[in-house]
Amino acid sequence: MLRSLADQTEDQLGGRRSVLSRQKRDHVDLDRLIKAAESANGHHREAVLTELCRLVFPHAFAEEAVLWPAIRRLADGEQLTLEIEKEHQAINELFTTLETLDADSDEHHRLFAEITRLLREDVRDEEDVLLPRLQEATDRDELVRLGTWWQIVRSTAPTRPHPVVARRPPGNAIAAAPLTALDRFRDLLDAAARSDRPWSSAARSTSGVVATAAGAIEHLPPLTRGERPATRTSHAGKHRR
Repeated sequence: MLRSLADQTEDQLGGRRSVLSRQKRDHVDLDRLIKAAESANGHHREAVLTELCRLVFPHAFAEEAVLWPAIRRLADGEQLTLEIEKEHQAINELFTTLETLDADSDEHHRLFAEITRLLREDVRDEEDVLLPRLQEATDRDELVRLGTWWQIVRSTAPTRPHPVVARRPPGNAIAAAPLTALDRFRDLLDAAARSDRPWSSAARSTSGVVATAAGAIEHLPPLTRGERPATRTSHAGKHRR
């Protein structure tokens, strides 16, 4: 019988370096950041949301690049990962819209509540179904090997939503290098923009320019290749920055 990751110790999950333990630790951090964002406002809310994005999107990118290909080799793995990819796609789309809104507006709070619901649903689907299936079919050494690759990809992945980029190879692999560089530059610019220093306005404007460049890059045809059409929503191709 499959057991949720939430009900298992670190040792039962394969040790600290196991991909299951790494995933579970990120999920704990996710819950902490969601709660922090819900109670924050102004620049502090913006900063927490940036930190949340730096967790959510590299985490999901590493799943899509490392874990889901392994799970698709299991019985029903294709359908299981497709459902998670749909959740990831929806979260990317909603976060893209969130970035255009004032952090203290009612619409921002409403949209963030919807994102929070999807993120927590995603965690439950992964911890209760998808990852226990992987655990059942994988030995401890392989879980550690997957964890090493997962961490490498996570550490070098984009940190912003990119709803047009494919959720599968080769598109997501091609997208990694240019979008990671632009996203992490934007993270620095946005931190400077929140500083209320003389250059904060220039940093905010430059961040907007970089966001536009990233939006243009993610629409390049090679970056959209490999994804199952069922993953896309009716709005996925319409997103622009």
